[in-house]
Amino acid sequence: MKPLWTCPDCGRSFANARQSHACGRHSLEAHFEGKPAAIRALFDLFAARLGEIGPFEILPQKTRIAFQVRMSFAQLTPKRGWIDGHLVLAEPSPRPFVRRIETISPRNHVHHFRLASGGDLSSDFFDLLRAAYAVGEQRHFRPIGA
Repeated sequence: MKPLWTCPDCGRSFANARQSHACGRHSLEAHFEGKPAAIRALFDLFAARLGEIGPFEILPQKTRIAFQVRMSFAQLTPKRGWIDGHLVLAEPSPRPFVRRIETISPRNHVHHFRLASGGDLSSDFFDLLRAAYAVGEQRHFRPIGA
C-alpha cells in the first residue's frame, strides 16, 4: 500500500494524493451541543465497539463525524433523538436495520442506518461494522491471495 497523502492546508490524510475535499477544522463537541447526553453516550458506545476491531481516526466535519483508517468507511450524524449514519461496504448487504443502500462504485456500497439505542448495535450490526472497517483499510482493493 502506498503511503497516505496529507493535505498541507488542513492536515487530513487521504489514500489518494490531492483528493478533493473541503478543508476545515471542526469540533467533535459541537456535534453534541443541544443534544441529550444519551446521544453522546450512544456515539461513545459506537466508537468503543469500533475500537474492538482496530485503530481508527475520528474526523469531525461540518455536518457529520467520519471514521477513517486509510479511507473513510463510516459516518455518524447525531440528531436530538437518534444518530443517523452509514457504513461503506464492498458489496451490498441488506439487513433489516439498513434503511437504504447506495452504490457509488462496483466495490463501494453505502449502507444507511439509524441508531436509537445501544440495542441497535447488535451482533449483526457489528458484523457489518467489521466489514466496513476492512473497506477503510482498503482490503477490498487487494488482489485475492495478497
